[in-house]
Amino acid sequence: MKLLFAWRYFKSKKSVNAINIISWISILAIAVVVAALIIVFSVFNGFEDLVKGLYNDFYADLSITPKLGKSITLTQSQLHQLRKLEGVIAVSLSAEEKAVLVNGDYQSIVTVKGVDETLNAVSRINEHIIRGKYFLGNTDKPSLVMGIGIENAVSADVEKAIYPLTLYMPSRSENANLGTIDGMNSYNVAPTGTFMIQEDFDNKYVFTNIGFVKYMLDMKPDEYSTCELKLDAAKNQDRIIENIQSLLGTNVELKTRYQQNQSLYAAMQLEKWVIYLVTCLILMVAAFNIIGALTMLVLEKQKDIAVLKAIGATNASIQQIFLAEGVLLSLIGGGIGIIVATGICLLQIKFHLISLSGGTFLIDYYPVKLIATDYWLVFLTILVIALVAAWIPAQKASKAQLSLKS
Repeated sequence: MKLLFAWRYFKSKKSVNAINIISWISILAIAVVVAALIIVFSVFNGFEDLVKGLYNDFYADLSITPKLGKSITLTQSQLHQLRKLEGVIAVSLSAEEKAVLVNGDYQSIVTVKGVDETLNAVSRINEHIIRGKYFLGNTDKPSLVMGIGIENAVSADVEKAIYPLTLYMPSRSENANLGTIDGMNSYNVAPTGTFMIQEDFDNKYVFTNIGFVKYMLDMKPDEYSTCELKLDAAKNQDRIIENIQSLLGTNVELKTRYQQNQSLYAAMQLEKWVIYLVTCLILMVAAFNIIGALTMLVLEKQKDIAVLKAIGATNASIQQIFLAEGVLLSLIGGGIGIIVATGICLLQIKFHLISLSGGTFLIDYYPVKLIATDYWLVFLTILVIALVAAWIPAQKASKAQLSLKS
């Protein structure tokens, strides 16, 4: 009944045309802000999905690293048991160290990651090769797959390389002086491929075979820097991690993909909430139009209010009618905004109408992803702001002392 009264008041002709104008201005303002919020959320979701996908291609489901020091010891027996654990699909071992990569007069500090042949089972780095091929060589003839940032820094060309690059890595010899060139082991390596995933990786990592890195670092046969695992998503992840921890003891640290990138995911969520709060402030400013429209409507409908009270309507009923009017204005504006935003997003998803400038990103258009929870959040926000905005004029209408006498 309250909504029926609110709808009739919305449709009815007013004696003062400004009431209609202000009502439609408030609807339009809310529609624009809601549409903007849905579109911004959707674009943010698209970029978040893209970035997470790139990080997921680089990082494994679970990483095993030493709690202290730079290496862990995994015996063949432990590795055999690890591969047999329920929920463990693949195991990849790696040896990692910082090094200097030199190409004539060009040089760059890099992180060399020596990996085994099962790396592609736990990550998808090989799917991001943009030049050359994914080939790591062997212990005697190592090859490098490098990030595009490093390739540019050392002026290398993996497709037309004539001369090998020189890799300098720290020596573990007790007599080595790390402050001089004598404290470094050097080896010529052939560049064979270039990957492009994300700037953090492209400017930092080069990949080669694990045998070569272990040889350069004088690592023992059972000594590794990291053990990376691919887990069965259908299994209980916490139970798998508990079983691995029991098998390997407390000297190792286990990190899920989220924990390996916790700061990134936390920053993304913080950015989204900041965007939401800023947009809410804009929506609250737009809601002032609702206050103005309802205040003028209360003055317009004084006789109606007096009639309703005369036939037994309570102050609470009158208040609810004007609260419903405020909610109605907001929902109409919000509904229009949601429809417009959804249409724009669907067009962007299908036709990629709005492109990214610069041409240096992995895609050339704004990514968009629609999520149902965003719609619910926007709907509840509109509802709350509408009720707050309508409260003052509705309260005024309910407490008005009116008479039917002219």
